[in-house]
Amino acid sequence: MLIVKIAGGLGNQMQQYAVYTKLREMGKDVKLDLSWFDPKVQKNMLAPREFELSIFKNADFEECTDEERDYFLKRNALQKLFGKLAKGLGIRDNENPRVFIEKNMYHSEIFEFDDMYINGYFACQKYYEDYMGLLKEKFVFPEHPDELLQTRNMTLADKMDKEPSVSVHIRRGDYLDPPNFEMLGNIATEEYYESAMNYFLCRNPDTHFYIFTSDHEYARNRYSDESKYTIVDWNVGKNSVQDLMLMSHCRGNICANSTFSFWGARLNRRDDKEVIRTYRMRNNQPVDPDIMHDYWKGWILMDEKGSII
Repeated sequence: MLIVKIAGGLGNQMQQYAVYTKLREMGKDVKLDLSWFDPKVQKNMLAPREFELSIFKNADFEECTDEERDYFLKRNALQKLFGKLAKGLGIRDNENPRVFIEKNMYHSEIFEFDDMYINGYFACQKYYEDYMGLLKEKFVFPEHPDELLQTRNMTLADKMDKEPSVSVHIRRGDYLDPPNFEMLGNIATEEYYESAMNYFLCRNPDTHFYIFTSDHEYARNRYSDESKYTIVDWNVGKNSVQDLMLMSHCRGNICANSTFSFWGARLNRRDDKEVIRTYRMRNNQPVDPDIMHDYWKGWILMDEKGSII
């Protein structure tokens, strides 16, 4: 049996579910572990999260039992004793051979596993690019519970379909706070966004940009020209999934170094779409142009200075 741990925000949950779906379609016996969302676990989190995959009505899954999870995670008395002795002798404790933890950008070996607990975020497009057609059928967007806002979103989606539209996702908020800024800051810079927008304007001067961000005040100050920009600021909280839906209707997508905006681009069904993403995801993550183009086929990679890689 394989168990995939689900953790993090909606974008991360979708990525973990994408790996789960691919494993299941490969004929593997695989289940999901949702224990990370237990209230006892979440009460100790700086940023508590909820399990959100259930908002997609076609995202079916099978959850593991406590016993199935314990088979992988609970060490027996001998293993615990060895760990204590190793620590006392200054020797690193051996890793649990039943648990896989993602350490690199991409691990092809996870698709060879048959008996493993799988823990990671799996942001790399190569993990499931060959199953995106199926995932688009799984991730069916719900309607907005507010009828007026549902109508507003659908009207805007129709407008996006008919014009040279580009979504721009700007992640600020927690990305500006240490230590997050040290790891994630100065990647999706203002130079990055300006250059990415110019890329689309060179192709069509009539391009209209739709700004998606939780920092609406920043967006209103920087992108105040309503003839060029529309700030989408009404899909908040649990209804922020509607922003993904709107992003998926745009001719182009400009992504932050954020899994949320990646999914807005991934679920884009347009044949003529173009996607720009940051060259780096994190400041502590080594990157190589050839590897990145292999891992993110068809995506335009742009660095923090606004140069296409």
